[in-house]
Amino acid sequence: MDNMVDHVDGENVNQVVDGGKGVPGAIVDPPGFELPLLLFAGFRTLIDRLHARLAAQGHPELRPAHGFAMQAVAAGGPAGATASDIGRHLGVSKQAAGKTVDRLLALGYAERADDPADARRKLVRLTPHGLDALARSAAIFDDLRAEWVRTLGAARVRDVESALRTVVPPETAFRLDATSWLGSA
Repeated sequence: MDNMVDHVDGENVNQVVDGGKGVPGAIVDPPGFELPLLLFAGFRTLIDRLHARLAAQGHPELRPAHGFAMQAVAAGGPAGATASDIGRHLGVSKQAAGKTVDRLLALGYAERADDPADARRKLVRLTPHGLDALARSAAIFDDLRAEWVRTLGAARVRDVESALRTVVPPETAFRLDATSWLGSA
């Protein structure tokens, strides 16, 4: 098989072409297992680059599971979130969420506070250090997307995003429970 490059709308488009076994010049679809591997590799590449840049910007101890957990805390609003809320958001048990929260507390990214509405409940809130990490993450993700745009072209990146929005059920589009199958902190 040969890898050929066509030009569509001024952008390069890679195609796999059968060079001998089938119809000459026919486009051959890759095996189905490549799609999830490529999607995961793209995700992993973005996350690894994010964490390398965060480390250089003063957050070397952050791990992907911490980012998911901090997003879950932030989803609780300024008041914070309970360990149960965080666990539901991440798709893990309250105990697993508590373990990740304990690590965020030890690293200075989060703090515990009494719930003013219920003295029996403890809330988890992000510290200024945690808020800084989230703000830097957002800016880095914008930069990483811009790199993809420079490499692939704006139209192709928008097409990928649009295609994924089409095939990903809306209720799971921004679900942060990847830790349930990737492992926790």
